[in-house]
Amino acid sequence: MIGLWLQDGELALRGGLTRPQPPEGEALVRVRRAGICNTDIELVRGYYPFTGILGHEFVGVVEHAPDGHEHLRGRRVVGEINAVCGACAACAAGRGNHCYNRTVLGIVGRDGAFAELLTLPAANLHPVPDDLPDEAAVFTEPLAAALQIREQVEIDATERVLVVGDGKLGLLVARALASTGASLCVAGHHVDKLALLAGQGIETLAVREMSKEQIERVLRDFDLAIECTGNPAGFATARRALRPRGTLAMKSTFVGSLTVDPSSLVVDEITLVGSRCGPFAPALELLASGAVRVADLVADSFPLSEGLAAFEAARRPGTLKVLLEVA
Repeated sequence: MIGLWLQDGELALRGGLTRPQPPEGEALVRVRRAGICNTDIELVRGYYPFTGILGHEFVGVVEHAPDGHEHLRGRRVVGEINAVCGACAACAAGRGNHCYNRTVLGIVGRDGAFAELLTLPAANLHPVPDDLPDEAAVFTEPLAAALQIREQVEIDATERVLVVGDGKLGLLVARALASTGASLCVAGHHVDKLALLAGQGIETLAVREMSKEQIERVLRDFDLAIECTGNPAGFATARRALRPRGTLAMKSTFVGSLTVDPSSLVVDEITLVGSRCGPFAPALELLASGAVRVADLVADSFPLSEGLAAFEAARRPGTLKVLLEVA
């Protein structure tokens, strides 16, 4: 089979890759669509020393399912990306996403979705509703990650919430949080992308068109700020916008270090929350019901055979979601 292979910071389209053989308890999935995530781009830049097939956002069809999971055979599915041992202290405590022995699809120790076939534990797979198209179902994993913020931080209608960043992650987070009833604001640099939130009751601020004084006057006293830019400037903006005892949630993964003033975190008693994978079932429900729309977040689509060109398109500043058509 063919796939996008990462090794020593070099991404290549490889043919002749070995067809994966699912171990006990795992399913074999033929990938139909896959999405390129900023994490994939950061892995190429050296975010984590991964070697293998990239990709963790996918929708596919189960070709083989293990005993006890026969109902999955032939079904379209999406999949949770953490494959856990079920036996370590973290798993026993209900923290499976932080299993000490986990592998992570296309990120840690497990080949990913930018190939014709992948394997995952059958327990990780979620059937896709028949009327949900592949191009929407492929957003299940990133939408679940956006919903994880609601699992970690209590948000109600009294809260002022700031999303920093108007890329595909920031727009998805904003749409995921719109139903909380909170006073929601998205700050970004691109008027055209902010316009995608029009009519959804979400305030937007095009900071590129504002002076530093205007930004500092408007972006302040938020209860919760969510950093979705993937760069240190976004973190700084989110931090400055918080009231004392506010919460800063970080959704981005990126190469490099942050310059943080620890004294300000202590004096203002800021809560810092890292946020990654989230619940698939509500993500699928929101996509299937149309409560969260994603069609306008797709910038382009490429066949897997043009995967390198797809990555180049995804790397361009301001680009929204780029999809790979695998089958």
